[in-house]
Amino acid sequence: MRPPKPVPRPDRVSLLHYLRLFRRDILSAQPARLYHAWMAEFRTPFFRSFLCNDPELVNRVLKEAPADFPKSDRLGEGLRPLLGNSVFLTNGATWERQRRIINPAFEGGRLHETFPAMWEAGRACVARLRARADGTPLDIEPETSHVAADVIFRTLFSLPIEDETAAATFREFQAHQRAQPILNLGAFLPLPQWFPRFHSRRTRKTARRIRALISGLTARRTAEIAAGTAPDDLATKIMTTPDPDTGIGFDTAEMVDQVAIFFLAGHETSASALAWSLYLLALSPEWQERVAAEAAVLDDGTRADFAVLGQLRSSRAVFREALRLYPPVPMMVRESRCPVKFRDRDVRAGDQVVLSPWHLHRHDRLWTDPDLFDPSRWDSAAGRESARAAYIPFSAGPRVCPGAGFAMAEGPLLLSMLVRAFRIGTVTGHDPVPAAHLTVRSANGIWLQLTPRDPTPGDPVRTATEER
Repeated sequence: MRPPKPVPRPDRVSLLHYLRLFRRDILSAQPARLYHAWMAEFRTPFFRSFLCNDPELVNRVLKEAPADFPKSDRLGEGLRPLLGNSVFLTNGATWERQRRIINPAFEGGRLHETFPAMWEAGRACVARLRARADGTPLDIEPETSHVAADVIFRTLFSLPIEDETAAATFREFQAHQRAQPILNLGAFLPLPQWFPRFHSRRTRKTARRIRALISGLTARRTAEIAAGTAPDDLATKIMTTPDPDTGIGFDTAEMVDQVAIFFLAGHETSASALAWSLYLLALSPEWQERVAAEAAVLDDGTRADFAVLGQLRSSRAVFREALRLYPPVPMMVRESRCPVKFRDRDVRAGDQVVLSPWHLHRHDRLWTDPDLFDPSRWDSAAGRESARAAYIPFSAGPRVCPGAGFAMAEGPLLLSMLVRAFRIGTVTGHDPVPAAHLTVRSANGIWLQLTPRDPTPGDPVRTATEER
């Protein structure tokens, strides 16, 4: 079973045509040869870029010499109104300080502590969907966005998505994403710092509203910390962790930057991966039933048992395969700090170095039948070898996503809870069309049919519904 992928552009197009394609979808703006090439060079009148699929080059950029390939400023041109100087956009000493403060919140036992919030968000999602799951076609993407946002607010601020501020923030994030903020003039032209970036009015407006809402949450938490009444969640942990080198933590403005990227990265990427996972299971009834049978361990359902994660092996394999076929962040852009040679090509200082999880994960020299949905590949020697060489859904090296472990707990758990509750089918005539702007979503939604399975005593579906 080969799920859909974008139709690539012709190999040679004009710059104007490329910009039009890029605005419509980052993925279909790329040529087909990138699924086979080890490296490709692209030239424009304003900059050169090199896309690298060679695992040795990917390893060099991300792991061996990351300081020589900092994040490109072009990446942040469209995102800065919302993200400011968040850890997603910074480099050098600023980034190192931010990671020293953030990393402890995501270490070891913290995942165990945040698991109950994931569990409660999943139960709430099942209850919401049970009221609508009658076999009528349903666009699942808004639903996965809802539950992923719920998880983020519960784990960050101990607030359910129904909280007034949380709900307002979620609505504004959806509006901000529709404004396509990543498509900005500064991403294509080498503009001086003083030159205006011409962000759309909608982008600037939604970014201001989101930051104001987060500022209110942060100020409230600062007061609770001072009063000794703050809950022990991720926000409290980050806000009370000083930099071990300087003893200074985040001020309010810095915390707003970090919360913005936690919400954007945490909810948007999880929502994307979960939606594609559900669609892939709708295409593969055999794997859907495997996941459902395995999810019987959730039947106790009255309490969040962290130990169940280790038993959701099929669900984890499906989620990993969804991240391979539809990596939420399809491309990463770095900038060469000094002249280097890549495969006998001269890369100058200032040239853009693009690493594409989308093409790397489907590279026909690195994966067996790369366009095939096959969760069993993760149990094969060939699949594990491919993963070591060419699987970077969360990046790699020092800049690996600090929430990678969090995502790999949240995704399989929510997937299992949903498949335990519902049979999932496709909708004739509504095949999704993958497209990428901020993340890899579907240009026309992901339409599914959900039919409730028969609840059993102790089932978390029944428990969650009865409690509402």
